[in-house]
This record gives sequence, C-alpha cells and structure tokens, in this order.
Amino acid sequence: MNKYFIPLEEGIFYHIYNQGNNRENIFYKDENYIYFMKKFDMYLTDFVELYAFCLMPNHFHFLVRVKSLEEIDKNVVEKFNDYYKQRSDRYSIFSKNGISKTSADIYSDFISEQFRRLFLSYSKSINKQSDRKGSLFCKNFRRKKVSDLQYLQNVVIYIHRNPAHHGFAGDFRDYRWSSYDRMMEEKVTKLKKREVLEWFGDKENYRYVHCQNVEDDIE
Repeated sequence: MNKYFIPLEEGIFYHIYNQGNNRENIFYKDENYIYFMKKFDMYLTDFVELYAFCLMPNHFHFLVRVKSLEEIDKNVVEKFNDYYKQRSDRYSIFSKNGISKTSADIYSDFISEQFRRLFLSYSKSINKQSDRKGSLFCKNFRRKKVSDLQYLQNVVIYIHRNPAHHGFAGDFRDYRWSSYDRMMEEKVTKLKKREVLEWFGDKENYRYVHCQNVEDDIE
C-alpha cells in the first residue's frame, strides 16, 4: 500500500516521518524545535500517544500509537464528532458511487487532518520568521504500520540513531532533539517512557541495544 495513504487505525502503532519541501530545512534554531513540539502537543496528543521522536534540521520522525475513541476524553471527542458531521453528507454521496466511508475511515482522515494542521500552523511561523513563502513540508507525510515488538524496538533505535546516520551528530547519544535521553529521565511527561523501556527490559538493555548494529534504513 502507498506509504502516504495507509489508514491511521485506532490502537495501532505508526512510524511517521516527513521532510522539508525540496529537502530544505524545517528547523533553524533551538526555539523552532521547541515550538514544533508544542504544536504537536496542541494538535495531536489528545488523539495519539508519543513513544519516540527525533527532530533534525530538514526532517523528523515520530513513533506514535493512535488512541481509540474510547480512550479520548469526552470533551475532546467533540472535535471528532464535529469533523464527522461536517463530512457525513459528502461521504454519503461517495457511497452512492460505490465508495463507502465508515466512521473508522473518517477517524483516520481526522488524524491525518490534525497532522496537516500541525504542519500548516508551524509553516506559517517559519515563513514569517524567515521571510519566505510557499510550503515548508512535503505535501504528504509518510507513515508505516508497526506490527510487532521486534519492529517497535527497531523503529525506536532507528529513530534515535538517525542524527548520526545523516551526519547531524557524531554520537546520536549527544543529540539534543530526540527522545533517547528523555527515556531515562524520571520526570513524568506525555512521552511513553515506561512503556518503551519495558520493550527493552530495562534501562541498561535499552542503552546496550542502541549501540549494536541495526538495520540502517527501515523506511
């Protein structure tokens, strides 16, 4: 299936990534990385759980799990309900032509729309900052379904090692804008640190496997 249009299903993990349009930078200074994550929190953490991330000058990676509607706060669900109502007529027209849209399809579209809003909102800020015009990100973000524990471990390692892989850091462990070090901090955040460490057994094994040979490109 096309990696730009894989449905974002409830309860499923996804490796999500995107890059600057024409491989241009999307982050220029420290404040940009911080602002991007604030926007992520604003648009997405009501609907997805964050398990790993890495932001680099011209692209980013996230490992997320899409929440089910039952997991979402009742007040927040209204955002989806409004989205559903706005599109129900249009989807009923589609069904007359033999294309049926279920509520699951609409929820998937809604999550994609939240990512689009994140990119658009952030882009407006960068365009103003840099006196630029036009799209900042590639039009369609890529996503891959992550289906088992081994794959989850590999994606986490791949995401954290990415700065060294692309030459943005000599040692990925020293890179500021990833979740590698944050996983081992005791501070409670929205990052699913405990769950990720449990995938690796403990902190020691988490560190150890990150330094072993892994597949260079899992995209």
